[in-house]
Amino acid sequence: MTSAPMPRSFCRTLWTVLMTVLLLAGASDLRCLADTAKAPPPVTVTDAGDTVVLENGIVSLTVRKSDANLINLVYKGQNLLQSGVMYWNVYGSTPTTGVPVKTQTLGTPSVLTVTQDPKTNGGSMGEFELLFPYKANSAGDAAGTENAGAGRKPAAPPEPLDIAIRYSLKRGDSGFYGWTSVAHKAGDPAFDLEACTICLKLDPKTFDHLTIDSRRNKQMINGYDWMHGTPLNLKEARRMTTGIHQGEVEHKYDYNMLFSETPAYGWSSSTRDVGLWIVNPSTEYMNNGPTRVDYGGHIDLKDTPNANPTLLLIWHSFHYGGVAVSIAQDENWKKVVGPFYVYCNSAPTPNAMWHDALARAAVEKKAWPYDWAKMDGYANAKDRGAVIGSLTVKDPQQPSATAAHAWVGLAAPPYLATDQQNKPLNVAWETDGKHYEYWVKADDQGAFTIHARPGTYELYAFNDGILGDYSKADVTVEQGKTVDLGKLTWVPVRYGKQIWDIGIPNRSAEEFRHGDHYWTWGLYNLYPQEFPNDVNFVIGKSDYRKDWNYVQPPKLLPDGKYDGTTWKITFNMPTIPAGKATLRLGICGTRNSTIDVGVNGHPAGSTGLLPSSGVMHRDGIRAVEYYSDIPFDTSLLTTGTNVITLTTHARAWTDGVLYDYLRLEIGDGPPATTTASN
Repeated sequence: MTSAPMPRSFCRTLWTVLMTVLLLAGASDLRCLADTAKAPPPVTVTDAGDTVVLENGIVSLTVRKSDANLINLVYKGQNLLQSGVMYWNVYGSTPTTGVPVKTQTLGTPSVLTVTQDPKTNGGSMGEFELLFPYKANSAGDAAGTENAGAGRKPAAPPEPLDIAIRYSLKRGDSGFYGWTSVAHKAGDPAFDLEACTICLKLDPKTFDHLTIDSRRNKQMINGYDWMHGTPLNLKEARRMTTGIHQGEVEHKYDYNMLFSETPAYGWSSSTRDVGLWIVNPSTEYMNNGPTRVDYGGHIDLKDTPNANPTLLLIWHSFHYGGVAVSIAQDENWKKVVGPFYVYCNSAPTPNAMWHDALARAAVEKKAWPYDWAKMDGYANAKDRGAVIGSLTVKDPQQPSATAAHAWVGLAAPPYLATDQQNKPLNVAWETDGKHYEYWVKADDQGAFTIHARPGTYELYAFNDGILGDYSKADVTVEQGKTVDLGKLTWVPVRYGKQIWDIGIPNRSAEEFRHGDHYWTWGLYNLYPQEFPNDVNFVIGKSDYRKDWNYVQPPKLLPDGKYDGTTWKITFNMPTIPAGKATLRLGICGTRNSTIDVGVNGHPAGSTGLLPSSGVMHRDGIRAVEYYSDIPFDTSLLTTGTNVITLTTHARAWTDGVLYDYLRLEIGDGPPATTTASN
């Protein structure tokens, strides 16, 4: 008598559980356990002339010296980058009085250094660095001058940065670490660092499933589908006319994410049982702190074969409200990015591979900062100090407010920079990319421990349900020492008694209409049908989950141009208290936008032109948060029904506004000053 075979679903579940347990137990590669009597092969580093080869018997990397691109990544006998590469892109511009000179050209030819030699460590680890030092009047500059003299378009000058790129591989591991440093030194010209990306172009015959999170976890279109799709309002968006997603819209920005809440994301194969994942153990080297948003993967936007599956780690960008890193002439500045982990794995299903990657991400996060990582500017645990304390919230109008699970961080104090038009630019933690930031989640009691490089910081905190941030200046960290800040009390700003509010202060529009599926292309196009008379939100009757749209979009006019819209907030006041009123706005997405506020038909104030963060057209619900407090005299209010209007102004279809939260307060103290700050 034979027993019935176990269901495939049970096998998949068992496989996932087994892999998770083994990873958490410290196993570096599941295949190593198949034969515990046989140690995995040693790591080797081979200089092969134009390339460098790094391998350990499980994975093999071939890196081109001329640009540090990874051109082959072999795992389980498959080149996961077939017809593709992994490249490093550091992009910026040299400020001028005219049009800034854009460049992403590396400096002088690379210098190869084996930074961890497996020949001297028993084969336990191999690592090499390719350094591209900048020199004024280098080959790139000469080529640009020569081309210009010949009447041709000049070549881009090299970036005035020393850029070092490293690859690290451990014995018995099925993934590798990548990291880089960018350095600017005395004598180098001014430079604005704008976009920095690590991009992997994967084998289209292998990878067909993209996983960002539980909601963006699906079998994807292929290159043929993309190439034959119908173009829409953006070059990044097309409606599919073929394939399993026929009739649906593919838009690369639909895969945007919060990096702080996405520990592992990547591509996998439903037919070849392999996966490739980005595991980012820390966000300390990214701009925008724990609120950093960008996209992580998509199908390559090409009209010719092959349109590769694309996997990205964008550690600095303008997307969603980021600003350039402004580096002055002769300024000494350096930043180390990573190490991040590129994980290869295998399991029966894409979902099993994703859960395995999440388990590995937990291991990597626990090990951060890595004790094996050695680079000038990288701080191991012994190089750091610690800040401890506990935070409580005191708000008599909101006694339930708490610092439990709040984000608490150390960041550079706010500073003044200049934008590309040489205009003053205030930079705070949520727009800063020049410095490191260190953020943790507080525990149930609001207690926190932060490890950071030595320096003087500002301590910040924010939490869902509380409008605004907490801050404490002049927190000094010393190497090897712990600073105890004791018990800190956060008293949120109030300008008087709260009359009403709309939404939840959580730095996003997720609680409003469509916010729970914001990544769907073109939701803003539904607005004319869903709100033919625009939004009229009645306090006490309307439900913000369905009656407040996630975005206030522009209106298409009969002549084909666009204009803003006016939203109404209707509320009843049985009596008018003496004092001043303040309309408080939390704004989590704008594009060339100004919001004019009216009270019962009278102008009451304006936000002024808000900084652009480009959210609506990228199918997002969050970006850099801005607060604008609009004070007005209570004489504009009347006993009975009152109407506050929010009027936007638009020049193009992309100029939408996303609100995070709105609140009206009336107090007998001085009114707020009209501001737009982050």
